[in-house]
Amino acid sequence: MNIGLFFGSFNPIHIGHLIIANYMIEFTEIEEVWFVVSPQNPFKIHDKLEDEEHRLAMARLAVEDNPHLKISDVEFKLSKPSFTLNTLHHLYNAFPEHEFKLIMGADNLAGFHKWKGYEEILKRHELFVYHREGFDHAQLKMHPKVRVFDAPVLNISATFIREVLQAGKSIHYLVPTPVEQYIHQQKLY
Repeated sequence: MNIGLFFGSFNPIHIGHLIIANYMIEFTEIEEVWFVVSPQNPFKIHDKLEDEEHRLAMARLAVEDNPHLKISDVEFKLSKPSFTLNTLHHLYNAFPEHEFKLIMGADNLAGFHKWKGYEEILKRHELFVYHREGFDHAQLKMHPKVRVFDAPVLNISATFIREVLQAGKSIHYLVPTPVEQYIHQQKLY
């Protein structure tokens, strides 16, 4: 099966993430998208993250109504910080029947050459890249394992959602309703 891996801290997961995942399922050969919730991104060591169990719970709530979207906590069991290369090795060994493709924004592609083992990743995996405003991804765009898609992208971010919450404003329609309810019930952010 063709599995799209969508890595992130998902702090919190939002509608923009779900739109990208759904686009990849509907318009590419990807059959399932696995949201890989990262406990700690090596490039964001100093970022304040909500507890990983809360982020995992919100991600599960966000996809509970779509059988093509799954949540993975694989990186919770691996050493931290989470390096994609290590996670891919683990997944490849655990699920040799699947072909894994990485889903990422052009912002991540722009810095992909800084990732641990990026050349090894590109030997084995395709990158499915969606446009992000303000990011040029020309450096790797022409690589045979990089495919760029004109997926619909909302100009929202988890940072924006946290700022909205801290300002006491509504996040309705920015996150799925079960995620919004969970945030309020747990008094997050």
